[in-house]
Amino acid sequence: MVKVFRCAARHGYAVEVSPFIPNRVACTASQYYGIAGCGTLLVLDQTETGVTLVRSWEWSDGLFDVAWSESNEHLMVAGGGDGSLQLWDTANHSAPLRVAKEHTQEVYSVDWSQTRGENLIVSGSWDQSSKVWDPALSRSLTTLRGHEGVVYSTIWSPHIPGCFASASGDGTLRIWDVKSAACRLAVPAHKAEVLSCDWCKYDQNIVATGSVDCSVCVWDLRNVRQPVNQLQGHTYAIRRVKFSPFSKTLLASCSYDFTVRFWDYSRTQPLLDTVEHHSEFVCGLDFNLHVPNQVVDCSWDETVKIYTPACLSAGTHGAAS
Repeated sequence: MVKVFRCAARHGYAVEVSPFIPNRVACTASQYYGIAGCGTLLVLDQTETGVTLVRSWEWSDGLFDVAWSESNEHLMVAGGGDGSLQLWDTANHSAPLRVAKEHTQEVYSVDWSQTRGENLIVSGSWDQSSKVWDPALSRSLTTLRGHEGVVYSTIWSPHIPGCFASASGDGTLRIWDVKSAACRLAVPAHKAEVLSCDWCKYDQNIVATGSVDCSVCVWDLRNVRQPVNQLQGHTYAIRRVKFSPFSKTLLASCSYDFTVRFWDYSRTQPLLDTVEHHSEFVCGLDFNLHVPNQVVDCSWDETVKIYTPACLSAGTHGAAS
Protein backbone atom coordinates (compact mmCIF):
# COMPACT_ATOMS: atom_id res chain seq x y z
CA MET A 1 0.00 0.00 0.00
CA VAL A 2 1.29 3.42 -0.97
CA LYS A 3 0.24 6.34 1.23
CA VAL A 4 0.18 9.67 -0.59
CA PHE A 5 0.16 13.28 0.52
CA ARG A 6 -0.45 15.92 -2.14
CA CYS A 7 0.97 19.41 -1.68
CA ALA A 8 -0.67 21.49 -4.41
CA ALA A 9 1.61 23.86 -6.35
CA ARG A 10 4.63 22.76 -4.27
CA HIS A 11 7.41 20.68 -5.81
CA GLY A 12 9.13 18.35 -3.37
CA TYR A 13 12.87 18.63 -2.81
CA ALA A 14 13.68 16.66 0.34
CA VAL A 15 12.09 14.35 2.91
CA GLU A 16 13.40 13.09 6.24
CA VAL A 17 11.78 10.75 8.74
CA SER A 18 11.92 11.88 12.37
CA PRO A 19 14.58 10.10 14.46
CA PHE A 20 12.13 10.17 17.41
CA ILE A 21 8.58 9.79 16.09
CA PRO A 22 8.15 6.71 13.84
CA ASN A 23 5.27 8.06 11.75
CA ARG A 24 6.51 11.64 11.33
CA VAL A 25 8.12 13.06 8.19
CA ALA A 26 9.48 16.52 7.33
CA CYS A 27 9.40 17.69 3.71
CA THR A 28 10.74 20.79 2.00
CA ALA A 29 9.02 21.92 -1.18
CA SER A 30 9.19 24.93 -3.46
CA GLN A 31 6.91 26.88 -5.78
CA TYR A 32 7.63 26.93 -9.51
CA TYR A 33 10.10 24.03 -9.27
CA GLY A 34 12.36 26.09 -6.98
CA ILE A 35 13.33 28.43 -9.80
CA ALA A 36 11.22 31.29 -8.41
CA GLY A 37 8.65 31.88 -5.70
CA CYS A 38 8.58 30.73 -2.10
CA GLY A 39 9.16 27.52 -0.19
CA THR A 40 7.16 25.44 2.23
CA LEU A 41 8.26 23.25 5.13
CA LEU A 42 5.74 20.50 5.87
CA VAL A 43 5.50 18.18 8.87
CA LEU A 44 3.40 15.12 8.03
CA ASP A 45 2.14 12.20 10.10
CA GLN A 46 1.46 8.79 8.68
CA THR A 47 -1.86 7.30 9.84
CA GLU A 48 -3.45 3.89 9.36
CA THR A 49 -5.09 5.01 6.16
CA GLY A 50 -2.99 7.85 4.78
CA VAL A 51 -0.87 10.91 5.51
CA THR A 52 -2.05 14.01 7.39
CA LEU A 53 -0.59 17.49 7.61
CA VAL A 54 0.56 18.36 11.15
CA ARG A 55 1.94 21.80 10.37
CA SER A 56 3.36 23.84 7.53
CA TRP A 57 5.35 27.04 7.29
CA GLU A 58 5.99 29.33 4.34
CA TRP A 59 9.41 30.77 3.54
CA SER A 60 10.12 33.68 1.22
CA ASP A 61 12.45 31.63 -1.00
CA GLY A 62 12.67 28.03 -2.19
CA LEU A 63 13.54 25.37 0.41
CA PHE A 64 15.85 22.62 -0.80
CA ASP A 65 16.75 20.40 2.16
CA VAL A 66 15.68 19.56 5.71
CA ALA A 67 17.19 17.65 8.64
CA TRP A 68 15.73 16.75 12.03
CA SER A 69 17.66 17.43 15.22
CA GLU A 70 19.15 14.27 16.69
CA SER A 71 18.67 15.58 20.23
CA ASN A 72 15.30 17.38 20.25
CA GLU A 73 12.24 15.85 18.61
CA HIS A 74 10.71 19.26 17.87
CA LEU A 75 13.59 20.88 15.99
CA MET A 76 14.49 20.91 12.28
CA VAL A 77 16.92 22.84 10.14
CA ALA A 78 16.13 23.77 6.53
CA GLY A 79 18.26 25.26 3.75
CA GLY A 80 16.95 27.99 1.45
CA GLY A 81 17.48 29.54 -1.93
CA ASP A 82 18.28 32.86 -0.26
CA GLY A 83 21.47 31.43 1.29
CA SER A 84 19.84 30.98 4.70
CA LEU A 85 19.54 28.18 7.20
CA GLN A 86 16.43 28.31 9.36
CA LEU A 87 15.88 26.57 12.68
CA TRP A 88 12.23 25.47 12.98
CA ASP A 89 10.29 24.22 16.01
CA THR A 90 7.13 22.13 15.55
CA ALA A 91 5.74 23.79 18.69
CA ASN A 92 6.30 27.29 17.29
CA HIS A 93 3.54 28.04 14.81
CA SER A 94 4.62 31.32 13.31
CA ALA A 95 8.27 31.69 12.35
CA PRO A 96 11.66 30.02 12.61
CA LEU A 97 13.45 30.24 15.95
CA ARG A 98 16.51 31.55 14.19
CA VAL A 99 17.75 32.38 10.70
CA ALA A 100 21.43 32.32 9.79
CA LYS A 101 22.47 33.86 6.52
CA GLU A 102 26.17 33.54 5.76
CA HIS A 103 26.16 31.62 2.49
CA THR A 104 26.07 33.92 -0.54
CA GLN A 105 24.06 31.52 -2.74
CA GLU A 106 21.50 28.71 -2.41
CA VAL A 107 21.88 26.33 0.53
CA TYR A 108 21.23 22.97 -1.12
CA SER A 109 22.12 20.64 1.73
CA VAL A 110 21.76 20.51 5.51
CA ASP A 111 22.54 17.65 7.90
CA TRP A 112 22.50 17.21 11.68
CA SER A 113 25.30 15.15 13.24
CA GLN A 114 24.45 11.76 14.74
CA THR A 115 27.61 10.75 16.57
CA ARG A 116 27.49 10.60 20.35
CA GLY A 117 28.60 13.63 22.31
CA GLU A 118 28.38 15.90 19.29
CA ASN A 119 25.63 18.25 18.17
CA LEU A 120 26.51 20.07 14.96
CA ILE A 121 24.87 21.12 11.71
CA VAL A 122 26.62 21.13 8.34
CA SER A 123 25.44 23.05 5.28
CA GLY A 124 26.50 22.92 1.64
CA SER A 125 25.93 25.76 -0.78
CA TRP A 126 26.12 26.78 -4.41
CA ASP A 127 28.76 29.30 -3.23
CA GLN A 128 31.15 26.27 -3.30
CA SER A 129 31.59 26.23 0.50
CA SER A 130 30.41 24.05 3.37
CA LYS A 131 29.82 25.50 6.82
CA VAL A 132 29.63 23.87 10.24
CA TRP A 133 27.29 25.37 12.84
CA ASP A 134 26.34 24.93 16.47
CA PRO A 135 22.69 23.85 16.77
CA ALA A 136 21.56 27.34 17.81
CA LEU A 137 22.76 28.65 14.43
CA SER A 138 24.26 31.68 16.18
CA ARG A 139 27.12 31.84 13.69
CA SER A 140 29.14 29.32 11.73
CA LEU A 141 31.99 27.63 13.59
CA THR A 142 34.04 27.01 10.47
CA THR A 143 33.87 27.39 6.69
CA LEU A 144 35.41 24.70 4.49
CA ARG A 145 36.51 25.50 0.96
CA GLY A 146 38.14 23.34 -1.67
CA HIS A 147 35.42 22.32 -4.07
CA GLU A 148 35.66 23.97 -7.48
CA GLY A 149 31.93 23.69 -8.13
CA VAL A 150 28.56 23.90 -6.44
CA VAL A 151 28.27 21.84 -3.22
CA TYR A 152 25.12 19.74 -3.62
CA SER A 153 25.36 17.35 -0.68
CA THR A 154 26.92 17.39 2.81
CA ILE A 155 26.45 14.35 5.06
CA TRP A 156 27.94 13.66 8.50
CA SER A 157 29.67 10.36 9.08
CA PRO A 158 27.47 8.26 11.38
CA HIS A 159 30.67 6.74 12.79
CA ILE A 160 33.47 9.32 13.01
CA PRO A 161 32.95 12.50 15.08
CA GLY A 162 33.70 15.77 13.31
CA CYS A 163 33.80 14.15 9.88
CA PHE A 164 31.50 14.76 6.91
CA ALA A 165 31.38 13.95 3.21
CA SER A 166 30.48 16.39 0.45
CA ALA A 167 29.54 15.95 -3.20
CA SER A 168 29.98 18.66 -5.79
CA GLY A 169 29.45 19.84 -9.32
CA ASP A 170 33.22 19.52 -9.73
CA GLY A 171 32.81 15.71 -9.95
CA THR A 172 34.50 15.00 -6.62
CA LEU A 173 33.55 13.41 -3.34
CA ARG A 174 35.42 14.99 -0.44
CA ILE A 175 35.91 13.87 3.14
CA TRP A 176 36.40 16.69 5.68
CA ASP A 177 37.78 16.85 9.20
CA VAL A 178 36.09 19.68 11.09
CA LYS A 179 38.66 19.93 13.91
CA SER A 180 41.50 20.69 11.53
CA ALA A 181 39.14 22.37 9.02
CA ALA A 182 40.82 20.35 6.30
CA CYS A 183 39.88 18.12 3.38
CA ARG A 184 41.22 14.65 4.24
CA LEU A 185 40.42 13.01 0.92
CA ALA A 186 39.31 14.16 -2.53
CA VAL A 187 37.94 11.39 -4.75
CA PRO A 188 37.42 12.04 -8.48
CA ALA A 189 34.18 10.09 -8.22
CA HIS A 190 32.49 10.82 -11.57
CA LYS A 191 33.27 12.61 -14.81
CA ALA A 192 30.07 14.61 -14.29
CA GLU A 193 28.41 16.57 -11.49
CA VAL A 194 27.86 14.61 -8.27
CA LEU A 195 24.49 15.54 -6.77
CA SER A 196 24.41 13.29 -3.72
CA CYS A 197 26.44 11.19 -1.31
CA ASP A 198 25.68 9.03 1.72
CA TRP A 199 27.56 6.95 4.29
CA CYS A 200 26.95 3.28 4.90
CA LYS A 201 25.40 2.85 8.35
CA TYR A 202 27.46 -0.27 9.08
CA ASP A 203 30.92 0.50 7.71
CA GLN A 204 32.76 3.77 8.24
CA ASN A 205 34.77 3.30 5.05
CA ILE A 206 31.88 2.91 2.61
CA VAL A 207 30.32 5.94 0.90
CA ALA A 208 27.99 6.08 -2.13
CA THR A 209 27.78 8.85 -4.73
CA GLY A 210 25.04 9.61 -7.25
CA SER A 211 25.77 11.59 -10.39
CA VAL A 212 24.44 13.33 -13.47
CA ASP A 213 26.14 10.48 -15.39
CA CYS A 214 23.18 8.26 -14.28
CA SER A 215 25.35 5.98 -12.13
CA VAL A 216 25.68 5.30 -8.41
CA CYS A 217 29.24 4.50 -7.31
CA VAL A 218 30.05 2.76 -4.04
CA TRP A 219 33.46 3.72 -2.66
CA ASP A 220 35.76 2.15 -0.08
CA LEU A 221 37.66 5.15 1.29
CA ARG A 222 40.73 2.99 1.99
CA ASN A 223 41.21 2.46 -1.74
CA VAL A 224 39.56 4.97 -4.05
CA ARG A 225 41.36 4.08 -7.29
CA GLN A 226 38.12 2.49 -8.46
CA PRO A 227 34.64 2.03 -6.98
CA VAL A 228 33.65 -1.17 -5.19
CA ASN A 229 30.66 -1.24 -7.53
CA GLN A 230 29.13 1.01 -10.16
CA LEU A 231 25.33 0.73 -10.25
CA GLN A 232 23.85 1.33 -13.69
CA GLY A 233 20.19 1.53 -14.65
CA HIS A 234 18.92 5.07 -14.21
CA THR A 235 18.43 6.96 -17.46
CA TYR A 236 18.76 10.52 -16.09
CA ALA A 237 20.68 12.26 -13.32
CA ILE A 238 20.57 10.71 -9.85
CA ARG A 239 19.31 13.28 -7.38
CA ARG A 240 19.78 11.44 -4.08
CA VAL A 241 21.29 8.24 -2.69
CA LYS A 242 20.48 6.70 0.70
CA PHE A 243 21.87 3.65 2.49
CA SER A 244 19.44 1.41 4.34
CA PRO A 245 19.58 1.62 8.16
CA PHE A 246 18.75 -2.09 8.32
CA SER A 247 20.91 -3.78 5.70
CA LYS A 248 24.62 -3.24 5.18
CA THR A 249 24.76 -3.48 1.39
CA LEU A 250 21.33 -2.13 0.51
CA LEU A 251 20.85 1.36 -0.87
CA ALA A 252 18.25 3.39 -2.72
CA SER A 253 18.55 6.11 -5.36
CA CYS A 254 16.04 8.50 -6.87
CA SER A 255 16.36 10.24 -10.17
CA TYR A 256 15.20 12.76 -12.72
CA ASP A 257 14.03 9.70 -14.69
CA PHE A 258 10.98 9.66 -12.32
CA THR A 259 12.06 6.39 -10.66
CA VAL A 260 13.38 5.16 -7.32
CA ARG A 261 15.70 2.19 -7.54
CA PHE A 262 16.86 -0.27 -4.88
CA TRP A 263 20.25 -1.95 -5.04
CA ASP A 264 22.33 -4.54 -3.23
CA TYR A 265 25.85 -3.52 -4.17
CA SER A 266 27.31 -6.86 -3.00
CA ARG A 267 25.51 -8.73 -5.79
CA THR A 268 26.69 -9.25 -9.36
CA GLN A 269 23.18 -8.19 -10.46
CA PRO A 270 22.75 -5.36 -7.95
CA LEU A 271 19.41 -3.88 -9.12
CA LEU A 272 16.65 -5.28 -6.89
CA ASP A 273 13.68 -3.13 -7.87
CA THR A 274 12.59 -0.10 -9.87
CA VAL A 275 9.66 1.87 -8.45
CA GLU A 276 7.87 4.02 -11.01
CA HIS A 277 5.10 5.87 -9.19
CA HIS A 278 5.93 9.51 -9.92
CA SER A 279 5.26 11.62 -12.99
CA GLU A 280 8.10 14.11 -12.43
CA PHE A 281 11.65 14.35 -11.03
CA VAL A 282 12.05 12.43 -7.76
CA CYS A 283 14.21 14.59 -5.49
CA GLY A 284 13.70 13.48 -1.89
CA LEU A 285 14.27 10.02 -0.43
CA ASP A 286 14.64 8.50 3.02
CA PHE A 287 14.37 5.19 4.84
CA ASN A 288 12.28 5.01 8.01
CA LEU A 289 14.64 4.26 10.92
CA HIS A 290 11.80 2.79 12.98
CA VAL A 291 9.91 0.71 10.40
CA PRO A 292 12.17 -1.74 8.57
CA ASN A 293 12.01 -1.42 4.77
CA GLN A 294 9.63 1.54 4.75
CA VAL A 295 10.63 4.30 2.34
CA VAL A 296 9.50 7.91 1.92
CA ASP A 297 10.05 9.93 -1.24
CA CYS A 298 8.91 13.22 -2.75
CA SER A 299 8.73 14.52 -6.27
CA TRP A 300 8.17 17.58 -8.39
CA ASP A 301 4.75 16.05 -9.14
CA GLU A 302 3.56 17.62 -5.84
CA THR A 303 3.35 14.33 -3.90
CA VAL A 304 5.03 12.70 -0.91
CA LYS A 305 4.73 8.89 -0.93
CA ILE A 306 5.26 6.38 1.89
CA TYR A 307 5.59 2.72 0.91
CA THR A 308 7.48 -0.56 1.23
CA PRO A 309 8.99 -1.65 -2.10
CA ALA A 310 8.19 -5.19 -3.19
CA CYS A 311 11.84 -6.25 -3.15
CA LEU A 312 12.04 -5.42 0.58
CA SER A 313 8.59 -6.60 1.71
CA ALA A 314 9.56 -10.10 0.59
CA GLY A 315 11.80 -10.18 3.65
CA THR A 316 14.98 -11.05 1.76
CA HIS A 317 16.58 -7.98 3.31
CA GLY A 318 15.99 -8.20 7.03
CA ALA A 319 18.45 -7.22 9.72
CA ALA A 320 22.00 -6.25 8.78
CA SER A 321 22.81 -8.98 6.32
